[in-house]
Amino acid sequence: ETLQRIVSTLVSKNDEIHNFIDMLNHTISNVQVNSSNAISELDEEFDGLYSVLHEMKGSMANTIQQEEARKIQALQDQLSQCSHALESSEELLELAVQSLDIKNPAKLLEAARQIKDSVTVASAFRLSLKPKVSDSMAHLMVDFALEKRMLQAVKFLPVPKAPEIDVAACLVADNCITVSWRMPEEDSRIDHFVLEYRKTNFDGLPRLKGEQHWELIDYIKATQYTLSGLKFDTKYVNLRVQACNKAVAGEYSDPVTLETKAFVFSLDSTSSHPNLKVEDTYVEWDPTGGKGQEKIKGKENKNRSNAASPKRATNSPRASARGSRDRFAGESYTVLGDTAVESGQHYWEVRAQKDCKSYSVGVTYRNPGKFDQLGKTNSSWCIHINNWLQTTFSAKHNNKAKTLDIPVPDRIGVYCDFDGGQLSFYNANSKALLHTFRTKFTQPLLPGFMIWCGGLTVSTGLQVPSAVKTLQKSENGLSGSTSSLNNVA
Repeated sequence: ETLQRIVSTLVSKNDEIHNFIDMLNHTISNVQVNSSNAISELDEEFDGLYSVLHEMKGSMANTIQQEEARKIQALQDQLSQCSHALESSEELLELAVQSLDIKNPAKLLEAARQIKDSVTVASAFRLSLKPKVSDSMAHLMVDFALEKRMLQAVKFLPVPKAPEIDVAACLVADNCITVSWRMPEEDSRIDHFVLEYRKTNFDGLPRLKGEQHWELIDYIKATQYTLSGLKFDTKYVNLRVQACNKAVAGEYSDPVTLETKAFVFSLDSTSSHPNLKVEDTYVEWDPTGGKGQEKIKGKENKNRSNAASPKRATNSPRASARGSRDRFAGESYTVLGDTAVESGQHYWEVRAQKDCKSYSVGVTYRNPGKFDQLGKTNSSWCIHINNWLQTTFSAKHNNKAKTLDIPVPDRIGVYCDFDGGQLSFYNANSKALLHTFRTKFTQPLLPGFMIWCGGLTVSTGLQVPSAVKTLQKSENGLSGSTSSLNNVA
């Protein structure tokens, strides 16, 4: 035995080393890929910076060219005005010279008066002999000293440190996982967090082989996040978190593994009444099913022996739950779950179609008779809803019924505490208690469902809701407050 333990420990250690080697190889590959990605991203950043500078250069050069054209046009307009005024002045000067040759005093006086009036209104006298614009472009010069200092100060942004997941603050309840974490030190540059999770059947460190891919939740601003609406079809979930600033993401936190207890089962079509059509977690009344399967059923019974088939000869809960029983027949209209409850606390829910005429939800010991109906034997417990003609709602065990004078919910929650000897039914929406059976279970239990005219949908992989746990605590504190048909059976 000691040698066997040593060998088992060595095998387990070898598996861990193989897993670690795979992880190292995977990390080397990631380092190479991430290095190439980082260089590509750096090239893109600098190309973007060059593009911005080139665009700014073009815009500023265009502004200088526009200013040049404006100034030249203003000076050319001023030059044209001066040339025109000069031509007019030369004509007036030539007229004045000609007037000096007039001998007649009266005509000379008249000519002089005209010359005086012309000179007074001449454009040359109104011209400003100062350029409208200067030849300087200094006002369009820029100072890049600050920008140069900023570019010289460009460095890699510090990578955020890995967050630390606070396992004590993490909560698994109501089919949700609330994850809490903290930073090892204050970092004002952090912009958001990224949470990754994946389901697993191993309680140790994440493994590379045979695992599901990580699911990602991005842009989380707080240091807490709740994953809701989960179906716990595996035993555990791996979680890890990384912090991100505007430029880069930091290392992931050390992964943690949280246990996600849940009871998962499907409907066992091998046990179902011929008038029931079963598919995974859905069962539907089929009035033509019995006729079409009578011959098949006869062959099955003829060829069936009391021994379990080799395929079912296993210790798994599902296989042992099925066993080698007959199909339900007669007026039982029943189908069982394919997984047995042998210990612990479990919870599942059932939703009935609105037009369902009659159905029962409960549990039974293994291997009930093929004509047995839920609640009519001392080895089965259920609540029964009858919508035929008028609605009746009752709890049944050992062929005794107790009427439940409460509205029938559209979803029913079933809570089974095997070790505590308790079976409770709840309004799955409000979590209000409908009825509780108390007994000592002496055999493994199978979920059982009876349906006539309609269909039922079963939801499994659910945790015991916290509201139900609270009700159980308060109910257990009030001794004898909950009625039980077992007490009168």
